Amino acid sequence: MTISKTDPSQVANSDELAWQQEGLYFNTFGAALRRRFGGRVQRVSIDAGFTCPNVDGAVAKGGCNFCDNRSFSPSRRVRLKRVTEQLESGIQTVRERYRGVEGFLAYFQPATNTYAPVDQLEEVYRLALAEHDWAKQGEVVGLAVGTRPDCVPESVLELLESLAKEHYVSLEYGMQTMHQPGLDWMNRAHTHDHLINAIDRSRERGFECCVHIILGIPGETHAMMMETADEVARLGFDAVKLHNLYAVEGTPLGDDVKSGKISMMERDTYVTTAVDFLERMPPTTIVERVSGDAPASYLIEPKWCLAKSALRLAIENEFKRRGTRQGSNYRVPDLLPSLRPRPEDNTPESIRNQIDVRGRLPVLKIEGR
Repeated sequence: MTISKTDPSQVANSDELAWQQEGLYFNTFGAALRRRFGGRVQRVSIDAGFTCPNVDGAVAKGGCNFCDNRSFSPSRRVRLKRVTEQLESGIQTVRERYRGVEGFLAYFQPATNTYAPVDQLEEVYRLALAEHDWAKQGEVVGLAVGTRPDCVPESVLELLESLAKEHYVSLEYGMQTMHQPGLDWMNRAHTHDHLINAIDRSRERGFECCVHIILGIPGETHAMMMETADEVARLGFDAVKLHNLYAVEGTPLGDDVKSGKISMMERDTYVTTAVDFLERMPPTTIVERVSGDAPASYLIEPKWCLAKSALRLAIENEFKRRGTRQGSNYRVPDLLPSLRPRPEDNTPESIRNQIDVRGRLPVLKIEGR
């Protein structure tokens, strides 16, 4: 498989209505990857041992109240292995589960995957992209990096921009919500201004920008969630991942759900809210996920999110019932994203000091075999 060398903006324009021509209700990730790479591409989750600045005290302690990384990533449910071992075993697992996979994305998923000395970040990213024995089983065609919006100083963005000249690169921002009360409730320890600053500095660098959103945050009304949808559209992300709020064992949120202090969104409400959200997205935005879940052994509530295929079908059926699709209620912003100015970097100094330094974090499992 040969990676496309087409400019990402041209790819988006040429494929603007391809998903509609295929009879889809929204611009699905799998179909977008097939159009880009000419075959089926799957992610392989990698855990290099990163932490988060709201865990280690740089901006807060305790981490997000919903987060036990073992529930979000298969790579954190086993002994931490080297990147090469994780890729090798992950590719084998994907091949056993799916047929006809022709390429793989190395997905740095758990924790904050730009929160380490930048020289070490480059080493671990390039290791994942390098051709080793596992590449004989299928090509690693690109990189996906999950992070927080306050952890991308210029040095990190310049690194990803450099990698994107030769590889597909996606930078995934945990926005969750635009509303500060929700961010505070989660103990995110960053503001929405950090998100705006990050995406405005990330644009036009050759890599894709994806945003993670949580629907069902306690205290947020439907109108507030739609404000977040409109903000995602206004800022012009290339892709979006929708997650229903869910509670897992061993977390503050899990304890609150068990005690009855907090309840999860009902399935029917989530379906209609997700459709309302997607109707407000630009038609060009790739929808990488429409729900979140965790292994049954970790999940407390809601149990309905375990039936992912049925949930996606319910979302599609709601679009069909309404006679709408992604973008039906999209409003073009007064200032197009491509015309938004690039601001000065507002990365907190306590975080920058962890990234823009020379050194190594011994926890990172970046060595080869």
